[in-house]
Amino acid sequence: MPASLDGKLVVAISSRALFDFEAENLIFEQSDDTAYMALQQSLLDTPAVPGVAFPLVKKLLAFNQNGAQPVEVVILSRNDPMSGLRVFRSAKHAGLELERGVFTRGRPAHHYLAPLKANLFLSANEADVREAILLGFPAARVYPLSVQAAETHADEIRIAFDGDAVLFSDEAEQVFQRGGLPAFHAHEHDKAALPLPDGPFRPLLEALHRLQKQAEANPVMKIRTALVTARSAPAHERAIRTLMGWNIEVDEAMFLGGLEKGPFLREFQPDFFFDDQTGHCESGARFGPTGQVHYGVTDHPAADHRS
Repeated sequence: MPASLDGKLVVAISSRALFDFEAENLIFEQSDDTAYMALQQSLLDTPAVPGVAFPLVKKLLAFNQNGAQPVEVVILSRNDPMSGLRVFRSAKHAGLELERGVFTRGRPAHHYLAPLKANLFLSANEADVREAILLGFPAARVYPLSVQAAETHADEIRIAFDGDAVLFSDEAEQVFQRGGLPAFHAHEHDKAALPLPDGPFRPLLEALHRLQKQAEANPVMKIRTALVTARSAPAHERAIRTLMGWNIEVDEAMFLGGLEKGPFLREFQPDFFFDDQTGHCESGARFGPTGQVHYGVTDHPAADHRS
């Protein structure tokens, strides 16, 4: 009987999101993939330094205990297969039990998310992230230079989500862009009892909720979630009602009314923060690992990079 990923929380992650390959990536951008491959080969026996998503992956893999494996982490990278050797060796050196990887040597990698049944894709490659979201997969472009998560809550995964254009659709954001704050509040007041349409990260929140329920009998690792949104009263009601309609609870909700999110994230100390807007991501990256969700009316394409 073939192996199966059914029922698992599957995280697909690029090499550059898991490990700090910024120096190597600079060589690639300044020359070509031949020089990059030669450098990686010369460093084959040198373990890579943990990258921005390393603490999150380490904690997620802690759910795999006593023969049970509810979490699967797969390397999905534009790196070449030879460079992939260093990724696997670095993972083994760091104590990460990773078995699967797909390396495409510069070609788009997002095509493999469907057979992997991925619940999350983390990459430094903006083009792959955009395509993944168009295909319906929760995906975010990591900020490789985000502040690393502190190990102050080693037995708990903390994930913070923006609301509009992340957990929810960008319907309300479109109203705000067209008519400003008064139109936004009027729209949300009138539709307070109507659930917001799904955003790209609802599937991840649901998968985390399932994992949390599965682990209740043997809580080796806890999950704590937070909604961190620029919404304020009265627009808070529709967000909460939407989560209630999904039968999902978040542990914390911050309705900030336009305040900078970074200082609040500093107190929450997330292992990862997901937001669609560049300004919020830049603020969040000063205090913890951050990924930008390229979705919605406020998003604008930028340059492509190796992942």
